[in-house]
Amino acid sequence: MTGSRMRTYKMKTLWWATCFIFLISTCQAQNQQMKTNNPLLCDPESGICEMPGTNSTATFTTSEVKDKPVKIIYFTDPICSSCWGIEPQLRKLKMEYGQYIDIEYRMGGLLPDWSYNSGGISKPADVAHHWDEVSRYYQMPIDGDVWLEDPLPSSYPPSIAFKAAQLQDEQKAQLFLRRIKEMVFLEKKNITKWEHLSQAALATGLDPARLQTDFETVAVQRFQEDLAISRQYGVRGFPTIFVTDGKGHQEMIYGSKPYAVFESGIRKLVPTAEKKTSLPDWETLFSTFRTLTSREFAELSGRSIPESEILLEDLHSKQQLEKHPTKNGALWIRK
Repeated sequence: MTGSRMRTYKMKTLWWATCFIFLISTCQAQNQQMKTNNPLLCDPESGICEMPGTNSTATFTTSEVKDKPVKIIYFTDPICSSCWGIEPQLRKLKMEYGQYIDIEYRMGGLLPDWSYNSGGISKPADVAHHWDEVSRYYQMPIDGDVWLEDPLPSSYPPSIAFKAAQLQDEQKAQLFLRRIKEMVFLEKKNITKWEHLSQAALATGLDPARLQTDFETVAVQRFQEDLAISRQYGVRGFPTIFVTDGKGHQEMIYGSKPYAVFESGIRKLVPTAEKKTSLPDWETLFSTFRTLTSREFAELSGRSIPESEILLEDLHSKQQLEKHPTKNGALWIRK
């Protein structure tokens, strides 16, 4: 074995050893509960990827609000299909009420491993058809074939990688999270593998070497803290969003909901909030968000999805946008 191959082998061994030790030390009790419920069976109608064995009553605590009137605490997971389904609503919320809100991302630990057999899903391949159904329901492109071609053993490694990204830069970490979601949902990439996480780090301006170092050390503890906070809040599924102000007032949004529900949560706490009402043109949208699905573009531009796709296809034909097609829709990318 050459020196280069030996270094690669050692790196991969260290990567999975870290994941294995972490999973064994934190998830034995949870895995017993997962034998009777399945977190990957997300209910499109309720918009929830629900965790097994959790309390349905949230315990509210006061969260510190710093620079802006409202903090949104968002409990999510990189492979939560319902969380992917609310990307249009969250992006619109940032666009219209960004001056009032800060979003705090917390990882919830949707899939520790495959130690269960329930709900018609006993192995990764069983998820593929379900993801395709969810894609059609949310009108957000998802290709479930990743579970047939290169299935993920857990959602913990990409969650820990996100916590490592946050240690470098919060805004870049959010871009990193978006990028790895695109990888798994649209590009069929197994985002537990370092080669993909490293590519996502480079694409979003992060230092891959530091990301790996933090992943193997302090980010593990940060992820454990997120899991503890999730339990403290009584989170039982994803997405779960708490909208809170500096006075301790709090609204909870559970599952994938229409945009009006998110907007109402803000306006209940800040009745005087004035949203940005002007509809941006396509150039402004793609300057703000480098990648958009057709559903996202429709939500942000005030157009229907068919109208949006006609415009986006025209921009692509004029070589102003790149297009990443999938069997369930496309991702449009600013050149």
